[in-house]
Amino acid sequence: IHTYILLGCSLLVFSSSLWQQKGSELRESPRSISYKLLKMEIQEEVAIIVGAGPSGLATAACLNRLSIRNIVVEREDCFAALWKKKSYDRLHLHLAKQFCELPHMSLPISYPTYVSRKQFIQYLDDYVSHFNISPLYHRSVESANYDEVTGKWNVKVRNVSSDETEEFSGSFLVVATGETSDAFVPEVEGLTSFVGEVIHSTQFKSGEKYSHKNVLVVGSGNSGMEIALDLSNHGANTSIAVRSPLHILSREMVYLGLVLLKYIPCHMVDSLLVMLSKLRYGDLSKYGIERPQEGPFSLKIKYGKYPVIDVGTCKKIKSGQIQVLPAITSLRGNDVVFEDGKSHPFDAIVFATGFKRSTNKWLKDDDYLLNEDGIPKPSFPNHWRGKNRLYCAGLARRGLYGAAMDAQNIANDIKSLL
Repeated sequence: IHTYILLGCSLLVFSSSLWQQKGSELRESPRSISYKLLKMEIQEEVAIIVGAGPSGLATAACLNRLSIRNIVVEREDCFAALWKKKSYDRLHLHLAKQFCELPHMSLPISYPTYVSRKQFIQYLDDYVSHFNISPLYHRSVESANYDEVTGKWNVKVRNVSSDETEEFSGSFLVVATGETSDAFVPEVEGLTSFVGEVIHSTQFKSGEKYSHKNVLVVGSGNSGMEIALDLSNHGANTSIAVRSPLHILSREMVYLGLVLLKYIPCHMVDSLLVMLSKLRYGDLSKYGIERPQEGPFSLKIKYGKYPVIDVGTCKKIKSGQIQVLPAITSLRGNDVVFEDGKSHPFDAIVFATGFKRSTNKWLKDDDYLLNEDGIPKPSFPNHWRGKNRLYCAGLARRGLYGAAMDAQNIANDIKSLL
């Protein structure tokens, strides 16, 4: 009897201890538990996605729908960091919302045709939650090598938070670091000696603090033009340096062009848009803006150069509220010297000079898919698939619409190979 009593007590103590242990595990956050499981199964992952911008999120969503295991590594502390942390406040999608949706989830019907930055971020938040995407943040990729023996990609990352090195292995590798991964500021003589403020467009939020200041925007793409408009609206004495010829179209013209491209050749669409642009904006050469010889969509397809989608900047240029200046050559103190030999003083300079990509620094064993600048070598529509199960998403210079197409193609291809 004593033996049975002791045995019963022991079982009760053991059960109690086990419950406490299980309760502790259950109290852990789902993210903590999933990360522990991920660490245990890391060698068995199917696909590794580098980058948690819209392209990476779209790819992960498509893979999740097909129940294909994947991990997303992201060097920032959040997904869609460019949208959340490095975009100006007044930013809206330049294309109508039906051209900006990610796969398998439409933008809300309640959203306007041209979605605001805040609304698009909310859409991405809902997208990540809906498709159960859990990126690993603070992971900066150091190298990605293909092992021909195992047939897998070995990806080495540095955990920026802990400075530890982590290694992941997968049968498939997706480069989804985006066209706009690393801010680019050109080398300009005397730039380091400029006494005013110098920032890249990713650091610009609003023109409010520049009221009554002389501000120069360098770069006449969509970001540069809209930042110049925002500065002028907030009372800054605004100038914009325009180096190259450019097409200026309205939102409605671009929408019309995108629809017509489905039915008629590109050169015919270009001819129509150039004619409409001339009717709408007139001859802009007298204001310092030349029109390219090639059409807007031809330039986009061949060189990835977007037309400027005007949201009010042209009116300010014509009224003299925004001054157009030629390319800059050097800086002296707070004076900026331009190609025409003239110089003007400025309190601040905003470089809207675009981005570079650093993929070539860490991606090894690829001589087919991406060039030195991280752009696909193969032409559209065969740009997304490389050799050795290497893919890229969102690098074809076709915006969110192109990224969505890439994500679906990649997921379907991986499924067929599995």
